[in-house]
Amino acid sequence: MDYVSALVPPVVMAVFFIGVVRVIVKTQGGAAKAKEDAAVDAALARAESARKASARGDA
Repeated sequence: MDYVSALVPPVVMAVFFIGVVRVIVKTQGGAAKAKEDAAVDAALARAESARKASARGDA
């Protein structure tokens, strides 16, 4: 029975990991993808404009 107790934690972790990967794959794309992409693009644009503004202020 020691071999069963030795194998249970890795099997449980493997099943959990497979579940996490499936959730990640299923949530990629879909209806929310455009909204998420727009939010990332807006954040990058704000960061870029702030960087340019600070560079102009330093010069």
